Amino acid sequence: MRTLGSPYLALLLQGQGGAVAEGSGTTILKLVAESSPLSKSVLLILGLLSIISWSIILYKKWTFWRSARQSASFLDVFRRSNKFSEVQAVCRSLGESPLVGLFQAGYAELTAQLRQTSAVDTAETQAPNPKAAASRPTLKSLPAVDRALMRASVVEVNKLEKRLPFLATTASIAPFVGLFGTVVGIMMAFQGIGATGSTNLSVVAPGIADALIATAAGLVAAIPAVVAYNHLTNRVRLFAAEMDDFAMEFLNIAERNFT
Repeated sequence: MRTLGSPYLALLLQGQGGAVAEGSGTTILKLVAESSPLSKSVLLILGLLSIISWSIILYKKWTFWRSARQSASFLDVFRRSNKFSEVQAVCRSLGESPLVGLFQAGYAELTAQLRQTSAVDTAETQAPNPKAAASRPTLKSLPAVDRALMRASVVEVNKLEKRLPFLATTASIAPFVGLFGTVVGIMMAFQGIGATGSTNLSVVAPGIADALIATAAGLVAAIPAVVAYNHLTNRVRLFAAEMDDFAMEFLNIAERNFT
């Protein structure tokens, strides 16, 4: 019996091992392929949300990296230059920096006021009783330059925040879309149980597994969107703080030289 039992035991263990290996071959892709049309529709929506979210994440990361590099280069040129006209000459090559938009807005307001002052001085010099010409051009309104910088700062922040609300929307609705697919899938599974009248695990498990895929897909779409949104909004805040510092530096230079 011992000599006969050992080969039969080996065949039995081999058969059980083959069954386990075959069962473990049921992958997520197989579950998706065998899922209901409703689950496939939910997964398609979540897949589109995830693809668009990752496209935005990668694009904004690349854009912010370029903006940070060009802002550093622009600040270096700005602090080494003796004239605003020298800084204006490099603005085209550093257009990705939000500081360039601030500088151009402030420089345009500054130039407009100085031109008006020069025109008034010229008219007074040509009058019958000319007054002493000003030794240097002066600003008529420093707060107007400040307002121009503030408007430009709002415009640049809006550019930086573009497409970020989609990440917040994905992070908010993706879990609920997945939960909707799960709830409906479980309801359909229970309907199947009621129709067959069997509570066997082999009957219940496929429907429940099909339903839970939607929740997992919703989390897969939402978690990267939440993390990326928090990270990118923090980068926007850092850019905004840098723009505030630059605006104050620009105003200080204008006040020292033109008031």
